[in-house]
Amino acid sequence: MCLVALALIAAASHALPNLPGRAFYADKILTAERSGPGWIDHGVLLVQGERIVGVGKAAELSVPEHFERVDLGSRWIMPGMIDLHSHIGGSLGDINDMVLQLNAGLRVNPTVVPRNDLLMLALAEGVTTVLYIPGSGTNMGGAGLLLKTSGKSYETMLVRDPGSLKIAQGDNPTRWGYGMGRSLMNYHIRTELARGSAYAKARLEGTRERDPRFDVFPELFGRRTQVSTHTQIYQLVMQTIRIIRNEFQVDVYIDHGEFLGYLATEQAIQSGVSAICGPRIVDNPNGRLDTDGRIQGVAAGYQSRGMPLVGFNTDAPVVPGEELALQAGMSARYGFEIGSLEAVRGLTIVPAIVAGIEARVGSLEVGKEADFVILGGDPADPRSTVHSVWVQGEEVHTRAPR
Repeated sequence: MCLVALALIAAASHALPNLPGRAFYADKILTAERSGPGWIDHGVLLVQGERIVGVGKAAELSVPEHFERVDLGSRWIMPGMIDLHSHIGGSLGDINDMVLQLNAGLRVNPTVVPRNDLLMLALAEGVTTVLYIPGSGTNMGGAGLLLKTSGKSYETMLVRDPGSLKIAQGDNPTRWGYGMGRSLMNYHIRTELARGSAYAKARLEGTRERDPRFDVFPELFGRRTQVSTHTQIYQLVMQTIRIIRNEFQVDVYIDHGEFLGYLATEQAIQSGVSAICGPRIVDNPNGRLDTDGRIQGVAAGYQSRGMPLVGFNTDAPVVPGEELALQAGMSARYGFEIGSLEAVRGLTIVPAIVAGIEARVGSLEVGKEADFVILGGDPADPRSTVHSVWVQGEEVHTRAPR
């Protein structure tokens, strides 16, 4: 059955007769679903309440009479973008608590500041969901949150708590205290995950009282959240795959993953580990600045080796949150293939799948939350301008007319 026929059936079954709705007519709709073409030319997006109730070709999709018609002319529509590595959800001073090396019990919740200036800049450029996480100053920084950037309160921002357990490897934790090396980092990760696994099992069996220090682990071992791991270079990416995924069977994804980390792509694919790339988008394979013109794109390094899910992040404010789409554009400039909308998917449905929230957001499909961006063209093209941003069917940002 064709996409349009499915959209007609879905719209008929989901539209509610008495609830106000809007029909957005656009020159191109980037639906960005994981399989299929991912776009509709001369399309219409039907939004009712907080949900998408229909999407298809304007000439073929039936629009309820009481829906408001919104003609966007030559503009495009795409899903709201998702940044899975961000530190701008609140107070920048409270996300690296470095008294201890292992801080699984810490949470970023108390530091959330709704609608702060940095979040609003990211929102204005179409970033509608972020993973707000602790910093990488310690080996295990604590639990992060998945948040809507537009919410006016903690409750309206929250997508999922915990959003992830933040683990950091590489150079940053070596600066802690006495200068911990990589062997001790691996020991810490193993021992804390072992404690967490035992705690999660005991809680499930009802044989242990709650201990707030280990609250994240029943969610982690219950496959309701993931480890987001700040991991760099081939050796560290391999340890992420070997210890976190293979030994403990925990859902984890590569974050950062620069400095030839993509050489571990084959092992990552075998273990079901995906790559979310950033803030560095390019590598110098020759190890010096004056290269002979051979600059390797990090995302292209994973993609060319067969990684099926490659996404982008900013590590905001390291790269400003509003430059998430530019991360995809830079990746395209340095070899990332975008002909099948992989750059758009890397900003939307790929991070949604990796974070386990694809049933809610990440693509423009019937039943999902109406998080979308109206823009002037391909989001991976830096010349494209965001005109307005909608979250759960509400316009939360519009570009001021010149």
